[in-house]
Amino acid sequence: AWDFIAREGSALELAAVNPVAVMGPALGPDYSHSVRMIKNILEGQSGCPKINSGYVDGRDVADLHLRAMIHPAADGQRFIAISGQSLWMVEVAKILKRRLGADASKVSTRVLPNWLVRIAAHRNPSLRGLVPLLGVNLNSTSQKAIRLLGWHPRSAEESIVATAQSLIALGLVSR
Repeated sequence: AWDFIAREGSALELAAVNPVAVMGPALGPDYSHSVRMIKNILEGQSGCPKINSGYVDGRDVADLHLRAMIHPAADGQRFIAISGQSLWMVEVAKILKRRLGADASKVSTRVLPNWLVRIAAHRNPSLRGLVPLLGVNLNSTSQKAIRLLGWHPRSAEESIVATAQSLIALGLVSR
């Protein structure tokens, strides 16, 4: 897209919004990989791999897209959509336990050792993609979007809890 704009864009403008793990209320049973992570934690996965991610609410991603479309300062810019600092999966599990009470009774806050995740990845294809990310801090910043566009996302905790509450309300979490 950047090459096209440089070559043939003339009066066209381009801005890119790159979100991290997108959270927020699920609208139904067709949801993203990021939301599936919350579902898996709520359903009692055996523990938390040492995986780090940034989080952002989908409602805030939509807001940032709109701001990037209409604000002149956005032209030619890339914006990372992240709410605050990245979190380790165990921190997400602790948020769920603290905020959801009995609805989080199956949530484990046990950190799985990296060696165990590597061994399990040999048998479980869904874990293979996690192995290169074990122990890697994926923190980033949305300061450019905040500074240039006045964007202010809700907290990662609020988005994570809204995700979990919607999954529960929709009956998508196995009890």
